[in-house]
Amino acid sequence: MATILEQLRKMTVVVADTGDIESIEKFKPRDSTTNPSLIAAAAEMPRYKEIVDGTLLNARKKLGDGADPKKVAALAFDHLAVDFGKRIVRIVPGRVSTEVDARLSYDTNATIAKAHDIIGQYDDAGIGRDRVLIKIASTWEGIRAAEALEKEGIHCNLTLLFGLHQAIACAEAGATLVSPFVGRILDWYKKDTGKDYAPADDPGVHSVQTVYNYFKKFGYKTEVMGASFRNAGEIIELAGCDLLTISPQLLGELDSMQGQLERKLDPAKAKTLDIQRIPMDRATFDKMHAVDRMATDKLKEGIAGFSKALENLETMLAHRIAELEESPVPALA
Repeated sequence: MATILEQLRKMTVVVADTGDIESIEKFKPRDSTTNPSLIAAAAEMPRYKEIVDGTLLNARKKLGDGADPKKVAALAFDHLAVDFGKRIVRIVPGRVSTEVDARLSYDTNATIAKAHDIIGQYDDAGIGRDRVLIKIASTWEGIRAAEALEKEGIHCNLTLLFGLHQAIACAEAGATLVSPFVGRILDWYKKDTGKDYAPADDPGVHSVQTVYNYFKKFGYKTEVMGASFRNAGEIIELAGCDLLTISPQLLGELDSMQGQLERKLDPAKAKTLDIQRIPMDRATFDKMHAVDRMATDKLKEGIAGFSKALENLETMLAHRIAELEESPVPALA
């Protein structure tokens, strides 16, 4: 019998949630997603030293030999996620998601500018826009940036999504993809209630089901990609979702599991559900966000966490360029 992962691939697009290129090669997903924490973790792995050092040396070459190491590290930082993305896109047949600096999450114009810089780097490498998703936090300001970018033909993945109000706003803005964070929602409810949840009762699973059914009911083209899983049971409960982005550890677990996988999400079934449409504007978004303690807490926490990962990455790159500067000249060639 086919494994659970093999059966899942027949009803859902499987995406690798990692910056680890070796894991992507192993599991052969259609797409791959990264985030600041994953890029920072990959950059610390000895096997990717070549990518990190190459990015730093290219930045130093662009700025000149006498450039301030801090400026070199800052330029390299802006390019490192794309350099990983360029390697990943050689492996996957589909798309790679590359994230805008989380510290810009409440600045629409700065988010648009950074997205232009990211897509420009991919353009320069000859990688088409159909192969890239720009990841943006699902703040109101981030959603407005995505709306403008989508009109330019730059496709967006709206991340750090915890509430239905965020999802509706993203769909109405024409976002290509949304990524509800299943595991982080579960984390919040476990901490808030002190309860454990079976996969079928998991509030993170229910959140994705709600978003999926709403989108299919009202014919939105925006795809739903469940993300941030804590266990294989959550994934099994979302079989049939448009996409699921899964860590290498859980991909391995699913690939070792046997049994019959039941499709849980279906667009035809969603069309039959009695769902009330919610017109979304800024006032409605803010009101729904304010009363949703979980979404408020997790969005704030997620942006802070990704921002901290970026700061750590900047520090690591600054230390590494200093080490390279102290190396013999041949090492810098």
